[in-house]
Amino acid sequence: MSSYLVILNRKTLIAVFISFLVTLISYKFSITYNIDLTLISIAIIFPLVFTIRGAFRRREKALEHLSLFRGSLKTVENIVKGSKLEEKDIKTTKDLIYKCSQGLIDYLSDVVSTTKSHDKNIEELYSFLLSKRDIIGGGTLQKVSRFLKDTYDSADNLVGIHTHRTPISLKAYCLIFVYIFPLIYTPTIINKIGIENPPYLTYFIVVLSQFILISLYNIQDQMEYPFDKEGIDDIDLDLYNLERDK
Repeated sequence: MSSYLVILNRKTLIAVFISFLVTLISYKFSITYNIDLTLISIAIIFPLVFTIRGAFRRREKALEHLSLFRGSLKTVENIVKGSKLEEKDIKTTKDLIYKCSQGLIDYLSDVVSTTKSHDKNIEELYSFLLSKRDIIGGGTLQKVSRFLKDTYDSADNLVGIHTHRTPISLKAYCLIFVYIFPLIYTPTIINKIGIENPPYLTYFIVVLSQFILISLYNIQDQMEYPFDKEGIDDIDLDLYNLERDK
């Protein structure tokens, strides 16, 4: 149950407090009007749906690139195992491959703050294999290079997903309009229900609507960064480590 409460945070408290306060003020000063609530769907719902969809696509792309990254490194490992390299050189290559895998996982998990170690590990792996070209053979090295290209491409895509997220301006816009939502919505609900009817109906409708909107915002905020293990939909990076079966 606690895992589902991660969408509740300080923003949730602020949003619910605003909805209570606006409803209280609206009843105290008898503020009512009737406007077309289509404005809310344009100003809030559409941008929220757009950002949630974008965050979901980022998560799916991250899964795709993680699979490609692990698969390409695993293929390089298998090619090297079947090559003419000596046992000690095969072991050295495997250690370098595992360093490449762990280096990217550490970066995505924020264990390290830069990609320097990750870039160095991949370069070290390729340089070592290049130095053994005469033993491995040109054809085998060409195969390895092709799969290492997939490693480079997928790793760079993951770095991009880690670094660049939903545009800050759009997120700020969504949050601001979620906060001011009760100002537009509450007087209209009071007008529809009738100011003479029990206020608790209005409080329930407004607070519930505000809670739904801020929860959707929080879900999007957590989903757009799928590596921090804070949201219930985050990616388990341990499953994409080469040593996961050991």
